[in-house]
Amino acid sequence: MDPLARLFSSSARLKLLRLFLFNDDTAFTAADAATRINISPEAARKEIRTLLMAGVIRKKTGKEGITFGANRRFAYYPELQAFLRTTTSVSDTDITTSLKKAGTIRLVALSGLFTGAIETKVDLLVVGDKLEDRQLEKAVHQLEAELGRELRFAAFTTEDFRYRLGVYDRLLRDIFDYPHRTILDRINT
Repeated sequence: MDPLARLFSSSARLKLLRLFLFNDDTAFTAADAATRINISPEAARKEIRTLLMAGVIRKKTGKEGITFGANRRFAYYPELQAFLRTTTSVSDTDITTSLKKAGTIRLVALSGLFTGAIETKVDLLVVGDKLEDRQLEKAVHQLEAELGRELRFAAFTTEDFRYRLGVYDRLLRDIFDYPHRTILDRINT
């Protein structure tokens, strides 16, 4: 069977492909991969077996036990990676909807991974009031599962954000002086 015919028959497989190909310098255990993309360990093991048979990932045995990583020698590796990069996105509405569960959101700005700027310190800036850390981390984890990459994010209260903006905080300058997208602004920055 053609290896490409096996690739896109489930969302779990697609999430695993994104995880392995977007983090091609990292090896994951099946349990770690399942946790990172929010699927059951059984589903992860099943899809990993399929990806192994297709030759997209390879198995490694080391100190951590059995891990899996991207197979850069796969015949269509560059094309598949480029295809996944261009087709992977999360809508602005989905981002704001998931973040609103964490509290009263006043500002959401995207940079780094979302804009193609490589050397930024933050991919996602969230400003709000009464933010619950646990809910915010859960929302960011959901976004990471969809994107297949870890997100670097910063969260501030409105008061702290305004102070930092007033003193020309370096982190905020790294976001606002370079390519970024503001998808929600109730502060009028």
